[in-house]
Amino acid sequence: MDGSDTGRLIRNTLGIARDRDRSEPLGSRALEQAIAQNARTARLRSGLSVAEMADRVGISKAMLSKIENAQTSCSLATLHRLALGLDVPVTALLRGADEERAAVYTPAGSGPRIARAGIHDGHEYELLGALRGQHKRLESLMVTLTEDSQSYPMFQHPGTEFIHLLEGEMAYGHGDSVYHLAPGDSLQFDGEGPHGPVELPSLPARPVRFLSVIAFPDSTP
Repeated sequence: MDGSDTGRLIRNTLGIARDRDRSEPLGSRALEQAIAQNARTARLRSGLSVAEMADRVGISKAMLSKIENAQTSCSLATLHRLALGLDVPVTALLRGADEERAAVYTPAGSGPRIARAGIHDGHEYELLGALRGQHKRLESLMVTLTEDSQSYPMFQHPGTEFIHLLEGEMAYGHGDSVYHLAPGDSLQFDGEGPHGPVELPSLPARPVRFLSVIAFPDSTP
């Protein structure tokens, strides 16, 4: 990447990425990862930079950076100093280390077909996966619209929806706006606004298939 592209690069400052040797078992560093995430979250909440927090804790900036990126194992003494500097109990830095992290695997074509209120013939919804529990309210669907589609329902739901068109063409409405989508196009929107397909110009020659991912708020039952 040359210097002209760096201004357009969007970084996820809350995530962790690190190199892993092929021989290292997956999930073998859950403790380091939990400390990394909890320490970074506490530091960001305090509004301090890595350098400022390292100075407060009494360790080098490089060491704190390694801790926050799960690239080193904390000694008990360092963990204690880190907790004091962040003004949190030591146990807060270990939170989540022993939790199971859920994953849903759906082989191709095996997702259950589900019904949605207000839909009719020609609308098929395949559930690709759904995570439930605290802070996990994500639903992924493969939606197929065929020549039997005679109605164009408009949906509303809490949360945010992302759709990515895989096949065919469609005009998709959200609120007062209409977006013309071709394969490879994506749309992300507030689910509270009325939304749904308003025109399917590629039918009947080609079905319309798109991926729909809905992130519901934690308060959704």
